[in-house]
Amino acid sequence: MEKKWKQILEQWKDNLSRKNQLLLIFLVGILLLIVAFPVSKKDSKAEKTIQETSSVRNVQTNLENYEEYLEKRLTNALESVDGVGRTEIVITLKSSGQKIVEKDHSINNQSDSNTNEAGITNSSETKSSDGTSIYERQSDGTEIPYVSKELTPEIAGVLVVADGGDNAVVVKNITDAIRALFGVEAHKIKIMKRTDT
Repeated sequence: MEKKWKQILEQWKDNLSRKNQLLLIFLVGILLLIVAFPVSKKDSKAEKTIQETSSVRNVQTNLENYEEYLEKRLTNALESVDGVGRTEIVITLKSSGQKIVEKDHSINNQSDSNTNEAGITNSSETKSSDGTSIYERQSDGTEIPYVSKELTPEIAGVLVVADGGDNAVVVKNITDAIRALFGVEAHKIKIMKRTDT
């Protein structure tokens, strides 16, 4: 097999001049580059899509975990209040929270004054501000925006199903507790009587 390839190469060398051989090698190299680049771009697009999908799943999982955490803590607290009894709580969130990115701000002030022929002075002042994000370098060399503050997700509504859900005093106490803990408006809190099934 090797002899066959050697014979083909020798015939090829004999048939083509040196100039044509260089041209052919150059064209084959360009062809290889053209074929190789789109494959890597497709791979990076696929990786980016996978990362975005994974990120969305992580956010959804984190939101569900956060909701469960709040529900368990509120359940434990309310069940120990006199008259509430057994409770089930459902909390819904408006968003996934917010990250506040640190920015470097610069403010420019410019003032101009002109005096006209009548001796009246007109002055004008121009203010402009500019902000650029501050980045921090990771151990792998990538740079990500520096997050100075992270806000927890806002609560959209709370449902409480309790044994004492038909007692007006208990309902008021539960509503007041939820408003104090989460800052939720009263019309976004629903308290209902629990039934034994």
